[in-house]
Amino acid sequence: MLTVAIQAGGQSRRMGRDKGLILLRGQPMIRHILDRVVDLGDEVLVTTNRPEDYAFLGVRLAPDEKPDGGALSGLRTALLAAHGDKVLVLGCDMPFVSRPLLSHLIELSSQADLVVPKAGGYYEPMHAVYDRRCLAEIEASLEAGDMKMTSFFPRVHLLTVEDHDLDLLDPERLSFFNINTPEDLAQAERMLSEA
Repeated sequence: MLTVAIQAGGQSRRMGRDKGLILLRGQPMIRHILDRVVDLGDEVLVTTNRPEDYAFLGVRLAPDEKPDGGALSGLRTALLAAHGDKVLVLGCDMPFVSRPLLSHLIELSSQADLVVPKAGGYYEPMHAVYDRRCLAEIEASLEAGDMKMTSFFPRVHLLTVEDHDLDLLDPERLSFFNINTPEDLAQAERMLSEA
């Protein structure tokens, strides 16, 4: 069983409000992602600090146990809330997710505890498939105060999808375009109007 989990943690300092609810072409940004991935898994859930703000989506909501715990704590929440062992985790600020890439990650997920793209030498942890077996190492990182999403990677069986595969599945790397600033939002609007 595969769960698709979209992390909609909370307030963005640079955007001044919850990024998942920012309108992009007249719809909340999270809706763009949800529409692209809703049928990729057996269930969809959204991890959030404010579930009441996301009730309109009509999907299962998983409140963060530690609202100020950041993305790593949100990942823990997703793994605990999922009904199955595999969880495809996406950020709510990445509206151009690639279905071919996500399908590839899902296909590979039986081979490792974690399948993650590595674009230009950098991991994309908010675009990866995690197994529940990662939970103990995530909790160890949280207990140690190491909040980096990649902090536990060396301690789990990791499989990366490298640039040569990304060139075929998402050549422009649009999957990893995330919206952090008003300028990013304007660029995303332009990209959608040109599509």
